[in-house]
Amino acid sequence: MLKTLLARPVAALALTLALIGSSQAADALKVGTTAAFAIPLEAAVSEAKKQGLNVELIEFSDWIAPNVSLASGDIDVNYFQHIPFLENAKAAAGFDLVPYASGIINNVGLYSKKYKSFDELPQGASVAIANDPINSGRGLQLLAKAGLITLKPGVGYKATEEDIIANPKQLKILQVEAVQLVRAYDDADLVQGYPAYIRLANTFDATSALLFDGLDHKEYVIQFVIRPQNKDDPRLAKFIDIYQHSPAVRAALDKAHGKLYQPGWES
Repeated sequence: MLKTLLARPVAALALTLALIGSSQAADALKVGTTAAFAIPLEAAVSEAKKQGLNVELIEFSDWIAPNVSLASGDIDVNYFQHIPFLENAKAAAGFDLVPYASGIINNVGLYSKKYKSFDELPQGASVAIANDPINSGRGLQLLAKAGLITLKPGVGYKATEEDIIANPKQLKILQVEAVQLVRAYDDADLVQGYPAYIRLANTFDATSALLFDGLDHKEYVIQFVIRPQNKDDPRLAKFIDIYQHSPAVRAALDKAHGKLYQPGWES
């Protein structure tokens, strides 16, 4: 009888602890991202824990799943895309998603293994740019900034090859999946490159671009994206504040990206 009476409080305590643990897991802010942005976010998650905020970081291996997961409510916020990419995803899939806060802007550059300047590029040189509608426009804008092509006025990030009105070197433009551009470095004469992925591949120097775009196009600032109904979630506000202002996160950003990024919230 005594054993039974003692067992009841112990069982009740175990159940209470289990419920508390379940509640804490349910209250975790779930943040989706991709490999290029994971390390600084891990630092933000660690800092958040020190401040009593439970955050779960979920890493996706492609650029489609983070929006699908967010739209379905499986995560609370994602961080991997800029506004042009988001707008294209919304138009294609009908997602009801909105930007919540600015993150960093990654420089994108033009790289060449064979040539040290744009003047050295021969007639008919091959140029590899991203093949998706958004990143290819960014590549074309870079080529225009380099003076290699001229685009129709006002096309911006929506530029396509049809918008090229002058191509004096008769460049041969090759469209490649963005995450595979690093592999084109050995074959093409000029390559649109993403320093974050170049660093991950560790195949050549991410700082060696002939030209970077930097903050020329602020629409490419990476955004924290949410469902509209989550805009007043205090966990979001606290986590964003940590990401943007924690010295530990800034140190992680510097380590991950070197000087090839700018804080979009400071521009």
